[in-house]
Amino acid sequence: MANLFSGLEAFGLGNLSEMDIYDEKEKEEAKKQIEEGKPSFSEEDIIFDKTYSCPVCDQEFKTKTVKSGKVKLLALDTDLRPIYQDMDPLKYDAIVCPNCGFAALGRFFKYVSSTQIALIKKNITASFRGIKEVGTTFSYDDAITRHKLALVNAIVKKSKTSERAYTCLKTAWVIRGKTEHLPKELPDYDKQLIELEREELDFVAKAYVGFEEAFSKEDFPMCGMDEPTITLLMAELARRISKFDEAGRWISKVLISRDANERIKTKARDIKDLIKEQKY
Repeated sequence: MANLFSGLEAFGLGNLSEMDIYDEKEKEEAKKQIEEGKPSFSEEDIIFDKTYSCPVCDQEFKTKTVKSGKVKLLALDTDLRPIYQDMDPLKYDAIVCPNCGFAALGRFFKYVSSTQIALIKKNITASFRGIKEVGTTFSYDDAITRHKLALVNAIVKKSKTSERAYTCLKTAWVIRGKTEHLPKELPDYDKQLIELEREELDFVAKAYVGFEEAFSKEDFPMCGMDEPTITLLMAELARRISKFDEAGRWISKVLISRDANERIKTKARDIKDLIKEQKY
């Protein structure tokens, strides 16, 4: 089973990573619900079909969305990936228009210029064959496909470098989610695990390259993050792809920054410790 609390190391609480989510009273309540035939949690119960208007083709469509406030945040990975209780809302972040093929992460979906619309219609819509209907929830494979389509659209419409980098990062996070939930009884489990880990690192590397370029060319906040947060993220992405010297330089920027709060600096020190462990 995946460690739901991975990432607590960034807060200096790695020794709590084996904690049970439920106390004994909660466990008894969950057991009672099961015995009575009531599931303690169902992903379907917090998903609904939300209507969107596509900014490219002007058609309305519905896609699955997570109800606000229905999932509990447990922790953050060292690269700021949120970890939630019971299910992974990140699967639902890429919005895809089934009519024209336009796709983007939620924060970018509405913002498309006339020039970008023309590029999408020419390079995406003209060849788009539709996207298959899924079940009542998105699988990780569904989510990965949708995130990759969002990335293709970002490239085609010549979006900001930060948008492309952020989409790469989100794709890496979804792939990591699939890795953590990969059934160990699969006959080719080890092979799939290696392939998923390699694919995740590829997207992490692309995210790092993009954010590095955007850092010097774009204004903050960037993708909803201020400069200290992006700097911290850069350090961790560099560490994950074994660019330890670069990671160290980003960490130093965080630690000497007057704008970085103590919470960010604490995370930076934790990442610095991880770099030392890997490097030496």
